[in-house]
Amino acid sequence: MGNAENFMLSVSIIIPVYRAEATLIELHRQLVGAMVNIVPTFEIILIEDCGGDESWPLIAGLAAIDSRVRGIRMSRNYGQHNALLCGIRAARYDVVLTMDDDLQHPVSEIAPMLAALRPGVDVVYGAPMAEQHGFLRDMASRLTKLALASAMGAETARSVSAFRVFRTRLREGFQDYRSPHVSIDVLLTWTTSRFTAIKVRHAPRTTGVSGYTVGKLIRHAVNLMTGFSTLPLQIASVIGFAFVLFGLLILAFVVINYLVRNDSVPGFAFLASIITIFSGAQMFALGIFGEYLARMHFRSMDRPVYVVGEIAASSPEGYVPAQRKVDEHV
Repeated sequence: MGNAENFMLSVSIIIPVYRAEATLIELHRQLVGAMVNIVPTFEIILIEDCGGDESWPLIAGLAAIDSRVRGIRMSRNYGQHNALLCGIRAARYDVVLTMDDDLQHPVSEIAPMLAALRPGVDVVYGAPMAEQHGFLRDMASRLTKLALASAMGAETARSVSAFRVFRTRLREGFQDYRSPHVSIDVLLTWTTSRFTAIKVRHAPRTTGVSGYTVGKLIRHAVNLMTGFSTLPLQIASVIGFAFVLFGLLILAFVVINYLVRNDSVPGFAFLASIITIFSGAQMFALGIFGEYLARMHFRSMDRPVYVVGEIAASSPEGYVPAQRKVDEHV
C-alpha cells in the first residue's frame, strides 16, 4: 500500500480530556478543518476523565452538533492511559490517532504522520523536535522514556509520544487486558514490533498547566518498570551480588590485617557503617519485591481498568452497542 493510499484510510482520533474547557472548542475547530482535507472519513472520540471542570458539557454540545464527535465520560478519574484504552476499544475506523487536548500537538503534523504509516510500519510516533516543558518536567519525561525502553524492549521507546498513529487491528492483542495499571505503548508491543518515529513540532502551551506533574511522571515510570518489566528485580540481584563481594573484601581486609599486623579493625563507627550499608541494600531489595507483590495484589482484586459513566453522541449509532457491553464489565 503506497503512501497516497494511506490518505484514503478512515481515522479514529482519540483524545483524553482532563480540565480542557479552555481548549476544546478550538481543538475541534482545528481538527475538523485539517482532517476534511486529509482523509474522507474520520471520527473524534473525546474521553472526559472527570477533571471537575466544564469539559463534559462542551463535549456533549460538540457531539450534538457534529455527528463525527462522540463523547465518553469516565465514572471517575482513572488516568490518561486508561482513558486512551477506553477510546481505542471504542474506535470504529482503520487507523487510530491519539493526541493531547492542550493544542500542543499541531494538527498540521497529522498528514506527515499518516504518510509515515507505510507498508511494514504499524505504529508511528510524533517525537517533538524540542520539548516545551520546564527543566524538571523534561528530566522526568526522559526517565519515563528510559523505563519505557526497558518495558517495551524497543529502541523506539526513546521517541515515544502521546502523539501517535497506529493500525486499529493492533488492539486485538490487548482486548482482554484487565489490569488497572495501563501503558498503551507497552500494550502495542504485545501485537507488533514495527515501530517508527518522525520529528514533529511541539507547540508551547497557551493555557492551563499539564496534568502530568514531575511526581506523576516518576510514579508512572515506577509503574512501568514494576508492572511491565523485570528490570528492577535484575537491579536488586546485581546490587545484592555487589554487596556480597563488598562484604567478602571487607572480611579479607580484616583477616589479612589481623594475620599480617596482628591487629584488628578498631571502632564502632566502622562496624555500624557496614551494617547500615547491608541493611540498606536489603531494604531496597525488599521494597522492589513489595512493588511486584502489590501488583499481584491489585490484579487479584479484579479492579476495573475503567468504568464508563456517560456517553454523548448525536445518534444511537454513535457508540458501538457491543463495546458498551464490554465497558460495563471491564
